[in-house]
Amino acid sequence: MAGPKEGLVKSAKRQFDPQAFLAKVGTGKTISKYRKGRIIYAQGEEADKVFYIQSGKVKVTVVSEQGKEAVVGILDTAQFFGEGCLNGQAVRIGTARAMEECVLTSITRKAMLTTLRKEPRFSELFVTYLVTRSNRIEEDLIDQLFNSSEKRLARLLLLLSNFGKNEKPTPIAASINQATLAEMIGTTRPRVSFFLNKFRKLGLISYNGKIEVHRSLLNAVLYEKPQLERDEEPTE
Repeated sequence: MAGPKEGLVKSAKRQFDPQAFLAKVGTGKTISKYRKGRIIYAQGEEADKVFYIQSGKVKVTVVSEQGKEAVVGILDTAQFFGEGCLNGQAVRIGTARAMEECVLTSITRKAMLTTLRKEPRFSELFVTYLVTRSNRIEEDLIDQLFNSSEKRLARLLLLLSNFGKNEKPTPIAASINQATLAEMIGTTRPRVSFFLNKFRKLGLISYNGKIEVHRSLLNAVLYEKPQLERDEEPTE
């Protein structure tokens, strides 16, 4: 008969590790590499898997019936996507594409639901992701309703550079170009170009292929610096 200490050791060994679960192939799980530009899933395809980004960036776009495309998300390492299939979504409502080389874990709907039911630590990780994403969507909606396109761009640059999450902001990759930024904030590429040049002249960013965000941009947004709206915006 196992003693108390032996039982504790066995219990510790059985403790579920969500990151280890996501990093290994298993029942209903596969790990795949996607080269830059490759489509992970397309709008209208069957929705039967959830994806987790081990490394790389993924862009999610939606095309309207009139053929207009909009970027609805830029997803980074340690984020899930495609989770709509867990709530009855039969087909994909958008297209997911690798913005750079990615390593992704795909989990079937059945395997995902089983793990969420059986493993509280994994459920906690996934719920935290969902709450964070819900908050971001709510903030994006408020941003679209009340802020100028210039301020929306400033906020987006802060988010894409992970400002406040790391000791030093992450340079925004050249793969996130002006057209992508324009689609994400609902304006035109010429406006984005105009604002980026203006931010650079004001010392709010450095822009040479990659965009490096300075703390002064955050201060300009937080404290409503007048220079963000002083210059005349370009016509569309």
